[in-house]
Amino acid sequence: MSDTDDRTEKADLEEHHLRLRNLRLSDYPDVARIMDRVYADIGGAWTRKQFAAQINRFPDGQICIEDNGKVVAAAISMIVNYDRFGDRHTYQDITSNGYLTNHDPNGDVLYGVDVFVNPDYRDMRLGRRLYDARKELCRSLNLRAIVAGGRIPGYRKHKEEMTPEEYIELVKRRELHDPILSFQLANDFHVRRVITGYMPEDDKSQAYATLVQWDNIFYETERSSLIGGRKSTVRIGAVQWQMRRVKDFEDLMTNIEFFVDAMAGYNCDFILFPELFNAALLAQFNQDDPAEAMRGLAQYTDEICEAMLKLAVSYNINIIAGSMPVYEENVLYNVAFLCRRDGTIDAQYKLHATPDERFYWGVQGGERLRVFDTDVGRVGILVCYDVEFPELPRLLADQGMELLFVPFWTDTKNAYLRVRRCAQARAIENECYVAITGSVGNLPRVENIEIQYSQAAVFSPSDFAFPHDGIVAESTPNTEMTLVVDLDMDKLKQLREEGSVRNTKDRRLDLFRVEWLEHD
Repeated sequence: MSDTDDRTEKADLEEHHLRLRNLRLSDYPDVARIMDRVYADIGGAWTRKQFAAQINRFPDGQICIEDNGKVVAAAISMIVNYDRFGDRHTYQDITSNGYLTNHDPNGDVLYGVDVFVNPDYRDMRLGRRLYDARKELCRSLNLRAIVAGGRIPGYRKHKEEMTPEEYIELVKRRELHDPILSFQLANDFHVRRVITGYMPEDDKSQAYATLVQWDNIFYETERSSLIGGRKSTVRIGAVQWQMRRVKDFEDLMTNIEFFVDAMAGYNCDFILFPELFNAALLAQFNQDDPAEAMRGLAQYTDEICEAMLKLAVSYNINIIAGSMPVYEENVLYNVAFLCRRDGTIDAQYKLHATPDERFYWGVQGGERLRVFDTDVGRVGILVCYDVEFPELPRLLADQGMELLFVPFWTDTKNAYLRVRRCAQARAIENECYVAITGSVGNLPRVENIEIQYSQAAVFSPSDFAFPHDGIVAESTPNTEMTLVVDLDMDKLKQLREEGSVRNTKDRRLDLFRVEWLEHD
């Protein structure tokens, strides 16, 4: 099933295409340009020989983020036997003047040599991604900690009124902000001690530095694989969205960003919004003609998608942008969007329009079913009514889907229960997780969408490794709230191979099968 047809009209929204990978020797020109900008006051970039030595000695520890093929951020690391150096060391000594000759594959600590980000990308939180990659590397190599000497460039402004220790304490209490230390503290590092003479040329820090450490709580005696493996636990956040009147587009986006910020703060991999979550903007259009009003609402869809794609990148979270109307070639569709945190966007058209959608708005069904690759696995999206057709999730599961998102809009409890019961059945039939969420509240004087009913939930297969009722979590009905859930993806693999029943494995494909019919 090609993914090119439905995304052509959204290609212009893809400003960025971010990818985390290891550095290569050919990246030196990009790295040098960034370092010359970031470190203009303390010597600029390493030489090509230093850069080559770093990669040759420890290629797995040199990580970067590229955007459309150009390196825009990087982290340099090495492994050391920390007892050999202790807390009183200088940057030049431990890094061997940038050549990393002290790298010890049998050491116990990952030492952070450097992290730098192209100043043009500093509002995109790329530093956090690099820190997260370092943590993953530390866990994968089974090292006990990450240690780094951190500059405190903000101290120069306060050197006459306080000691470095007092300055650090105020930064820890958020009374002051330091561009480096505040960032390190926000990434779960703690300060071991203050060291002097760490980088004598660092005038902004007055040659002081903090020795910071992140502890690997999974540290064990046995070693495991390196970074880049499949993520075993996926955290999702479902927004049970309150329908309320909004003044304009900016007012709507303020509400959206509030929830994105909140779920990103909980380190969610995905955030799920409901079907037609932007319907409050319908109030701006003629309610005597619901079909015309819905086509008017479709005028906002590209702008909302573009804004949500930027939020996905900025907050480092994959956004399932519920669904919104799309008007193409005089046909109205109901479309869900996946805004990935790497800067790409995809769409899943609702395939089955309900009788109500067809009668009031003239919505037509799409013609393609998609499975989406993400940085944490393969997912599917079915909008509301589509989950009531069991063939669709089966086709998705056959292509490797492990997590199904179902944004819905229902007005009554019996309508909601149709979606809920079918979603639970799909989780059992296809041995996958299913997350659903809708809207609550009301929109007076907005034709055909006045009232809402919802209870967000996440469902699992039904076996010993999962909740006994197949309900991982559920929200309070008809209350604006969020649902944050951790999903153990390894349990699905175990279920399919060792479960009490094995729906996928035991299917009688010699008797029946579900196939997608290709057509013009």
